[in-house]
Amino acid sequence: MKMSDGVEQAIHSVAMLSGLSEGGVLSAAALAEFHGVSTSYLLKHLQALSGAGILDTVPGPKGGYRLAKAPAEISLLDILLAVEGPAPAFRCAEIRQRGPNPVSDRFFATPCNISAAMLRAERVYRAELAKTSIADLGIELAALDDGSIAARGCAFLEIHERKTAR
Repeated sequence: MKMSDGVEQAIHSVAMLSGLSEGGVLSAAALAEFHGVSTSYLLKHLQALSGAGILDTVPGPKGGYRLAKAPAEISLLDILLAVEGPAPAFRCAEIRQRGPNPVSDRFFATPCNISAAMLRAERVYRAELAKTSIADLGIELAALDDGSIAARGCAFLEIHERKTAR
């Protein structure tokens, strides 16, 4: 299964926004610069995250994005669904019913066993994503970081974070 680049960009952006100070925001351009990605492509996903209630949008020249809820309340599944939508990754087109020498319709009374297996697998990976929050990722990263990653992020936020009223 392949997810769009937008999922990775969205997760990293939400993680970055979790480090903002109270009342702070980051512009889409700043998030794109930090991650070395296209601003216009990232903006599309930031808007989806905002529409899903994961991010707040602050309008105006000093505006930008910030989390709409606590990092512990934002799961990776929330982000995936905001970016990719709720449809399953595998979509059965019932090709078993096509082609020459058709068989009786009674063989199609139950869902395709291939589709059923794929949907079971999807439930497992979605359950795992639902169990992992942005806060969890921060804790895992902190355990691995010798201070270099935190310093990089803090230095960037020091320059690019915009202060607004909450």
